[in-house]
Amino acid sequence: MNMAEQKKEEQLKWWQLSLIGIGCTIGTGYFLGSAIGIKATGASIIFSFLLAALGTYIVYHLLAQMTAQDPQKGSFCYYAGKAFGRWAGFSCGWNYWTSNILIMGSQLTALSILSRFWFPNVPIWLFASGYAILSILVVLGGTKGFDRVENIMAIAKVAAIIMFIILAAAAIAGWIPGNAPNPSLPLSQDRLFPEGWQGFGSSLIYAFYAFGGIEVIGLMAMQLKKKEDAPKAGSVMLILLTAIYIASLALAVSMASIGAFNEKESPFVTALSGYDLSFFPHVFNAAIIIAGFSTLTAALFGVTTLLVTLGEDGDAPKFFSKTTKGKRKLPVPSLGLAVAGMLASIIASLLLPGKIYEYITTAAGIMLLYNWSFIILSSLKILKLSLWEKLIAAAGIVLIAAAVAGTLLEKIGRSGFFISLLFAVIIGLMCLVMRKHWKKDPASG
Repeated sequence: MNMAEQKKEEQLKWWQLSLIGIGCTIGTGYFLGSAIGIKATGASIIFSFLLAALGTYIVYHLLAQMTAQDPQKGSFCYYAGKAFGRWAGFSCGWNYWTSNILIMGSQLTALSILSRFWFPNVPIWLFASGYAILSILVVLGGTKGFDRVENIMAIAKVAAIIMFIILAAAAIAGWIPGNAPNPSLPLSQDRLFPEGWQGFGSSLIYAFYAFGGIEVIGLMAMQLKKKEDAPKAGSVMLILLTAIYIASLALAVSMASIGAFNEKESPFVTALSGYDLSFFPHVFNAAIIIAGFSTLTAALFGVTTLLVTLGEDGDAPKFFSKTTKGKRKLPVPSLGLAVAGMLASIIASLLLPGKIYEYITTAAGIMLLYNWSFIILSSLKILKLSLWEKLIAAAGIVLIAAAVAGTLLEKIGRSGFFISLLFAVIIGLMCLVMRKHWKKDPASG
């Protein structure tokens, strides 16, 4: 690709990257996963989200600084390799690829179950296949097609959350009839921390999971017109996300008892279930489907883009670095492996009992946090940070460590933690096998 073509591709403005960030981030982890967090810790889920927002900001800010200083297609994996050597970039890349393959399978299963809300007799596998094909078509549309779809879905998801906030405020004001209990601020101990500090600790992973997706923004930052705008794009994105997350969750926990929330229903549907709003479950079910499809497509785009880079760097077979000729330059081999992994993940999600697959998807969330740790640790070696910035980076590590350690406090999280360790060991063994190849390569460092 010559410089003129490359410049033509780099058409993103900072606000467009912010929108893509929102599109990649708001998913079923927020619309559904937050209900599990509320069940675990009560109204203090608001504090969990505030801590997760802080941790996410630290990670993205450091990633954006590295991107502005040294823009690279491999993004966070390139920086890990630059900071710690070939093994770190290899581990980071395959860790991210594996976790997102698992996430895609779980998203497809969730989308299929949600779609049966309207079509209960249609088999799950048929819906899963349909959503998978749609996602592949979006990615085949290239970067511009992906940008356009994510922007539209980002607007739809934010509109759904704002709709909930407006309806909830109207319900509290008494403008909507119903038989719901009177809303009240959850300030008592039994509503703020019904399960104590143990419940609060175990809820952190669900809050962090709701902010997952910034890795794709690191990959997309290469398309910015001005690379130095990457930190601003992330800051605006996170401020907007945090504001709507906290406002909507605060309203939800004020409008229903903590015991009413469960993982099978969005907390926002639960909050308004006592009011005469028959249309709301349908609208919000559609919003959750949009959110899940957005996350699915972002994950597919991310793993496809990353595998091309891994192939170019020699951390995957060179075959996966090949792209089609022409303007779009589609990475067909890389996309093919991602689709094969997605298919295997769908089969696993349909055959394995629900709880077991929940363990696997929890493991995927923990594995993403492993990559976030790589981002922070890499920045400490690559960037010239002030003492204050180093302290902030250390705080980010502490928050991530707390979220990972918190998974040991509950059964599902504990199983997910050990599964994530199993994947980490497998990737570590792959590193040992690759050492002989790297020793022959003088560029391996």
